Amino acid sequence: MEIGVRVLMAFLLHQIVYVDGMEEGGREACVPGFQVKNYQVAYNGPFLKDQPLIQVEFDDCAGNKNATFDASDPSFYVDADLNLAPQRDVVDCQPVLFIHGVSAHADDIAQVEITGLPLQVNTLRDIMRLEQRLPYRSKRSLYAPPMTVTENQRGPFPRVLGRVILPGTPRSHFFRLTGPGSDRDPKGIFSIDIETGEVSVSRPLDREAIDAYMLEVSTTDLAGNIAEGPVMLVITVIDQNDNRPIFKEAQYTGEVLEGSPTGTTVMTMTAFDADDPGTDNAALRYSIIRQSPNKPFPNMFHIDAERGDIVTVISPALLDRETLPTTTYELEIVAKDMAGSEVGLTGTATATITITDKNDHAPEFTHPLFEAHVPEGSTGVVINLSIDDRDDPATGAWRAIYSIISGDPTHSFEFQTNPDSNEGMLSVVKPLNYEATAFHTLLVKVENEDPLVPGVSYGPSSTVAVHVIVEDINEGPVFFPDPLHVTRNENIPVGSFVATLNATDPDTRTIQSIRYAILRDPAGWLGVNPVRGTVNTSAALDRESPYVHDNKYTALFVAVDNGIPPASGTGTLIIHLEDFNDNAPYVVPSVAQVCEDAHDMNVAIVGGWDKDLPPNAAPFKIELGKQPGLDKTWKVSRVNATHSQIMLLQSLKKANYQLPLLITDSGMPPLSNNTEVKVQVCICKKNKKICSSAHSHFSSLLVMLATLLLVLLCL
Repeated sequence: MEIGVRVLMAFLLHQIVYVDGMEEGGREACVPGFQVKNYQVAYNGPFLKDQPLIQVEFDDCAGNKNATFDASDPSFYVDADLNLAPQRDVVDCQPVLFIHGVSAHADDIAQVEITGLPLQVNTLRDIMRLEQRLPYRSKRSLYAPPMTVTENQRGPFPRVLGRVILPGTPRSHFFRLTGPGSDRDPKGIFSIDIETGEVSVSRPLDREAIDAYMLEVSTTDLAGNIAEGPVMLVITVIDQNDNRPIFKEAQYTGEVLEGSPTGTTVMTMTAFDADDPGTDNAALRYSIIRQSPNKPFPNMFHIDAERGDIVTVISPALLDRETLPTTTYELEIVAKDMAGSEVGLTGTATATITITDKNDHAPEFTHPLFEAHVPEGSTGVVINLSIDDRDDPATGAWRAIYSIISGDPTHSFEFQTNPDSNEGMLSVVKPLNYEATAFHTLLVKVENEDPLVPGVSYGPSSTVAVHVIVEDINEGPVFFPDPLHVTRNENIPVGSFVATLNATDPDTRTIQSIRYAILRDPAGWLGVNPVRGTVNTSAALDRESPYVHDNKYTALFVAVDNGIPPASGTGTLIIHLEDFNDNAPYVVPSVAQVCEDAHDMNVAIVGGWDKDLPPNAAPFKIELGKQPGLDKTWKVSRVNATHSQIMLLQSLKKANYQLPLLITDSGMPPLSNNTEVKVQVCICKKNKKICSSAHSHFSSLLVMLATLLLVLLCL
């Protein structure tokens, strides 16, 4: 099998050499290989071992040094004198042999046709031996040697490629060719001479479209019946260098870290050639033909000719992003086929290489000292600290982080980094007090987000002092305490003392006077001494006033100094009012209903109400008025501390009656109030009441009783 493959390859190479020789215009020159391609040997009986049959003519144009030969039939060999001889006694063999000759300068094949081989067998033993050796007689007789055709051939067409062999072909047998390229798509490329077996091609071929055709050859009789075959015919399309190398991408990009060792791989360029990869037509070699810019020198990079790997040539010390004229280099790469020979076709692409940064430069402040002036009491950015960093902007090797090492025990300052300028923005986050500290010295350091590379450290210029000078401003007086809480009785005499306001000026380093004034006094009850700050009543204090909430009255005062310009501050006074029994109680509701029939359950519930607070309110005493005879018809009895019940002692007609009542609170001294309650005497039927007043409403007896029970339970 190995010998057969080698024979096939030699035959293909022979066809290429033959075609190339024809295209050279028939020049008289030594052509390496077999000088005679076809030989014939007559079979006159068994071939005897080591007996020369023919001498082949082989010349590699260089003395045939180390030339070797192989025969397609292992029963034969070629000796040192180029004689074809059997290695053993050979009784029968194939009708066609191929001899493959190879040296350092030639690789060729010759064909030997053996004529006169016996076709008859006389005994059953001969038949059996022949059948065991060649089980299919048609395949033994019909032989289609591999054929080749060079792509892109010029006319005239058709052109003969070779001949199918059928020893002793009867005149009544005809050759037939079938398969893709003949009678199947793509049709009509190949044809066969029905009488001679010559195979021809009808037009130029493209190896990149189809690189081989698998056809079948057979012979038929006059009736069209298959007589021999079919056998496989392989026609191989020989490649020509008709395709340029093409890069997978028009532009390639790569990066290399500054300071990288010489020989560092940056990127890999890859091109594709559609020609036969087994030939030099697709053997690519890469080269750099241009570097832009070409400084500091034009050969900063090298490309591996076969692999396409681009590596650095420049030394690590010179590969410094901060000192190079640019951080981006553009290389023009050429890929050439034919293993880079002068006749090779080329393709080009561009490689852009960026020198990336590493943190090999520490940030340094641009000034040895920074100074900021800050008005006391203000917040916000007060100064921007500038630095110099030679690393690549917008990277962690350039972005700065600022921190305060010392000088800020109260955490009144903080830093933020300006993302555009990389400056450190120092801000006051807690208002500064000039009177407490007029001068601050901060020690500030700056670092990068990324750590420095080994061998590089932060130096003295990465630390700086910042002087913050606090400027005095006229601050407004401050009330203490704020708010001020006092407790006073309501209804104290007008002009009574309420409180003394206390406001101090924070500007302790200057002497200033303070004057007081009322900013908000909703009820108009108060007055203030503008110098001493004493607050007195200017009207009666009333706990029950709508301006009092939760027994507290709130007023707002202002204190103003005499600074230039004047400054002011506000303070709050909250007066907690204690109750005085200054409100008489009254009876609710003002209308009650009872049924006309007198009995124990026929009652109406009334209660007392007082604006004052305990103990100046409940418990209430509710009783009948002083009119004579009331106690004969009505009775008032206490239910609890706040409610009493009115009972009808004798039946009355349906009508509205004004019942005088006297209610007294529990204050010291107590207050009383004479009031009247309209009692409606109604006709009660089942669950309805019928009352006289047009304003009366019908309600069920059950609802009245439920209301009574609910009141009793709540109390």
